[in-house]
Amino acid sequence: MFPKNLTFSMADGINNFVDWLVMRYGDSLRHVSDSILSLIVGLEGLLRAIPWWAFLILAGALAWHASKRWTQVVVVVALLYFVGAVGLWDKLMQTLALMMVATLLSVAVGIPLGILSAGNDRFRTVLLPMLDIMQTMPSFVYLIPVLMLFGLGKVPAILATVIYAAPPLIRLTDLGIRQVDKEVMEAVTSFGANRWQKLFGVQIPLALPSIMAGLNQTTMMALSMVVIASMIGARGLGEDVLIGIQTLDVGKGLEAGLAIVILAVVIDRITQAYGKPRHHL
Repeated sequence: MFPKNLTFSMADGINNFVDWLVMRYGDSLRHVSDSILSLIVGLEGLLRAIPWWAFLILAGALAWHASKRWTQVVVVVALLYFVGAVGLWDKLMQTLALMMVATLLSVAVGIPLGILSAGNDRFRTVLLPMLDIMQTMPSFVYLIPVLMLFGLGKVPAILATVIYAAPPLIRLTDLGIRQVDKEVMEAVTSFGANRWQKLFGVQIPLALPSIMAGLNQTTMMALSMVVIASMIGARGLGEDVLIGIQTLDVGKGLEAGLAIVILAVVIDRITQAYGKPRHHL
């Protein structure tokens, strides 16, 4: 047995810090929550307003633009049609809206942090252990602080998802920029390019396959949080899986689970196709 006089607890300190955040920045957090909620509700309303057949056409067109393959288009359209055929179209739109907002926030956070990490070794040294913690921490743990700060609903689900899903994008953005050929950068520097011209004209375009791979992983991890996020009111397909577990309704849970898998496959195929160099398509 470990000696009690050598033990200590971090729980009280963490709880006091969260309480201080709520007391000091409660109003600001409420404004942030309202802004994110408005974005989710607006996007969800837009997706629901699109007729199912028009959405299938848009999805097929996106798959064609990404891959230039008709087989890819047929697979994407057929899989999404199947989700509608089993009566989960509305839930699919809810989940897609949540995932798109979570991915958008992950990109807004992840790519700038990846760029900063690639250009600053000291910042990278501090950032990498934090990313390790974010990726290895059990996903349920993220729900506790966001619930304390924002309560039940879609917003805490989104923020917990961003914390869980952003690290791959940060890592692969950093890796992609660092792997840009030094001779190319020396040539660009010799032509008098400034820092921003190097970044947006050379480094990011050459690192795009790596960045798209990070985006692919981020979207997959965001989808993996769908069921967990439903426990705090996120709704969507994860809610049906959760109900299936609670009521032992295997069929309902399996249908919703297959719909989540289908959405993951569709997004994976499209983002992977965009991540490949265009001459490989």
